[in-house]
Amino acid sequence: MIPTIPQPALLKALWTAYVAAFFVFLALPLAVVAVFAFNDSLFPSLPWQGFTLDWFFGDTRPRIGVFHERPILRAIGTSALVAACVSVLSVGVGLSNAFLFNRYRFPGQGLLYVLMLLPLVVPGIVLGISILVFSSRIANGLWDIAQWDIDALRPGLALVILGQFSFIATIATLVIGARLQKFDHTLEEAALNLGASRLTAVRTVTLPYLAPALVGAFVVAFLMSFENFNTTLMLVGSDAPLTIAMFDRLKEGSTPLLNAVSLLLMLGSSLLALVMIAFQRRG
Repeated sequence: MIPTIPQPALLKALWTAYVAAFFVFLALPLAVVAVFAFNDSLFPSLPWQGFTLDWFFGDTRPRIGVFHERPILRAIGTSALVAACVSVLSVGVGLSNAFLFNRYRFPGQGLLYVLMLLPLVVPGIVLGISILVFSSRIANGLWDIAQWDIDALRPGLALVILGQFSFIATIATLVIGARLQKFDHTLEEAALNLGASRLTAVRTVTLPYLAPALVGAFVVAFLMSFENFNTTLMLVGSDAPLTIAMFDRLKEGSTPLLNAVSLLLMLGSSLLALVMIAFQRRG
């Protein structure tokens, strides 16, 4: 609907109702999860039994809270470690890719760009299976030929980082490249004319301009890695990230503890998003 074009009142009402229903559809499940994180019951369902903080701070069974549940805390730490590694790698490679596709022209550039985008259209579970099969064959081949057993090629955190990095780096490239396209190249040329080297000009002129995009790409990569499930499920070893740990808990039966974890994740994601928005506005 275009606001500048007069519309019948009925159409405006229907449009408003549609938008409201859309946001209710998105927000209602999250609100339900948040509310039942405080339900004084062993089951996250009606009827409401009263308000409690046991699912956050409880230290006796069966009401062990998030902050006293060591497997969950360990899984959160594992997810944070994986997300940090994936984010650093993705931003570094994304920055290089952005310069490559924006500053240079070479044969096969279009094909290379399409190949870079390809992981975004491949289902995550297919991507995970492909990486697992490929790495396992390499590991088995090295063992058969030279008796080398490389743990990084077996299911585990190294393979999880590699699997997530394979498609998150593409998103980081698009985020950084979009800002680099708006950069005024004459600013670099002015620095070069004043005696700066090419590397110094990029470090002192271009990178500060790209700082909001770098922070945004890091935050997006961190959140995508932290909540990834499909690819991680195929590549995980004994150290399970949070999404896999929660999935294993759900197979045993849902409890308000999982609601509490979900609420903390929503708050953490919202906080990171607000930090990113504030940094980009300042930049």
